[in-house]
Amino acid sequence: MFKQSGLRRVVWSVFVFLAAASEASAHEKWFHPTENYALRWDLLLRPLPLGFIAAVLLVTFAAWVYWRKRGRRGFVPGPENFGTTDERRAALYGLIPAILGVHVAVPLLVGGVQGQLFSPNNQLSGVWMYAVGLAQTGIALAIFYGALTRIAAVALGVLWLAGIFLVGLEPMLDSTMYLGFAAFFFLAGRGPISIDRLIVPPLEPSARLMERAIPALRVGLGLSLVFVAFTEKFANIPLAFDFLQRYPLNFTAALGMPMSNETFILCAGAVELLVGLWILSGIFPREIILIAWIPINLTLTIFNWTELIGHLPIYGTLAVLLIWSPGRENLALWLSGLREGPLAILRQNPPKEK
Repeated sequence: MFKQSGLRRVVWSVFVFLAAASEASAHEKWFHPTENYALRWDLLLRPLPLGFIAAVLLVTFAAWVYWRKRGRRGFVPGPENFGTTDERRAALYGLIPAILGVHVAVPLLVGGVQGQLFSPNNQLSGVWMYAVGLAQTGIALAIFYGALTRIAAVALGVLWLAGIFLVGLEPMLDSTMYLGFAAFFFLAGRGPISIDRLIVPPLEPSARLMERAIPALRVGLGLSLVFVAFTEKFANIPLAFDFLQRYPLNFTAALGMPMSNETFILCAGAVELLVGLWILSGIFPREIILIAWIPINLTLTIFNWTELIGHLPIYGTLAVLLIWSPGRENLALWLSGLREGPLAILRQNPPKEK
């Protein structure tokens, strides 16, 4: 009887965790006005929020120690455990820049034509709406087709920096994943399936740069999630509270473990902070991604196309990290997929002496 009761509590706790995580995946600023919600660090510096943050940091540190003790091996198997060959894994890696290009180009294009910088809450006006919209659209098309991709990546990074002056530092910190994409495409290029590979061989990055592309992508997403955990939850409880009043996502009472809205908000912030820190640190990436993928999709039927398009860069990054395996051998396959194959990087012949 005790065992059944204990198991039931564990199951319900998991459901509550996912309920809170579903609220974490919905960006409040995308669907609720933010003009009257400045960051409230005084609300953060209270025992309950600090307790949640301390618990996340403690769990993250323990997971990091255990991750290293296991030799950086997770529990979820990767592609190499399902009978695929190194050649096919390398071919898959060669497709990754093109796949990521679609995932980031679509929201950039949609935001560009609507005058929004990276996300719906960053609405521009006046001449900047047209200038930034044109720049964002051009960057999106360049990355989508793989034409002058590395130049477009630099432009994307510059646009992120310009956004600090146009909409503020806080919105740009929330959008750090776009800076991660800019770094990824500058370091990796657009791969073999691109216009660049066909007609602009001098733009190809070196192998040493390509090795750093996936970590840059991972860090960009991890930082975005960490920042949002604070700017939309821990340090902005009034915004999250009013968001829950407008969209009653706190359905923990229906699960038999009711929480107050404030506790639910802090739980959601803790989930987002935990996922962000684990992705940022590369701790058990497959495990945390499989956990995060469930709540990220739970609110799609509520927020529809806006959330789907806005989350495309997150979906693409999580998919890449899910199939990525650490180690030098895997890195060699990554370089092989990007540099070799039917559309291999052309070797530049030295100029002939006259």
